[in-house]
Amino acid sequence: MQIVCLDLEGVLVPEIWIEFSQRTGIQELARTTRDEPDYDKLMRGRVEILAARGLGLPDIQKVIAAMAPLAGAREFLDGLRAECQVVILSDTYYQFAAPLMRALGHPTLFCHELVVDPSGRVRDYRLRMPDQKRASVKAFKALNFHTIAAGDSYNDTSMLAEAHAGILFCPPDNVAVEFPQFPVTRNYDELRRAIAAVSSM
Repeated sequence: MQIVCLDLEGVLVPEIWIEFSQRTGIQELARTTRDEPDYDKLMRGRVEILAARGLGLPDIQKVIAAMAPLAGAREFLDGLRAECQVVILSDTYYQFAAPLMRALGHPTLFCHELVVDPSGRVRDYRLRMPDQKRASVKAFKALNFHTIAAGDSYNDTSMLAEAHAGILFCPPDNVAVEFPQFPVTRNYDELRRAIAAVSSM
């Protein structure tokens, strides 16, 4: 019995905040968990920038509506789901994810929730639980699943360490250097082979 846990942004879809940064010209919003290991610091900064610029959830959703999964992501995911259970563990938000989940064939997604006022202003964010990626992997292990996890950023490394096998997918150099214990894959063919190599028999 096997389950594969995948990060979303940077693994299956582009980084939403980078896309939004490019569309708005706000360079500070291009920082992601690839750059900042402290998720709370990162999100507090984003909320403050949005408030200062008068931007809200509808502005972000408009950008997301024009996004598509990474090239080959749907095919990779469909192939993987035909062989084993797959769950997406992400630090994105349900208010962001819906159109991207449709494009990926509605895989199971565990993520978080934004606190948004009636005008669409983002007031805060609400974690499903602290370190939910690692906690989810730990729970799957307790259910007797052989767990494999793949991600690209600092916020993925705890779930990679918790899993029976952890794999980095297209990580930035700083993450790959700091976590040499995880094999690095650079495309979906390499990731598919890496998953097959550590699969339970």
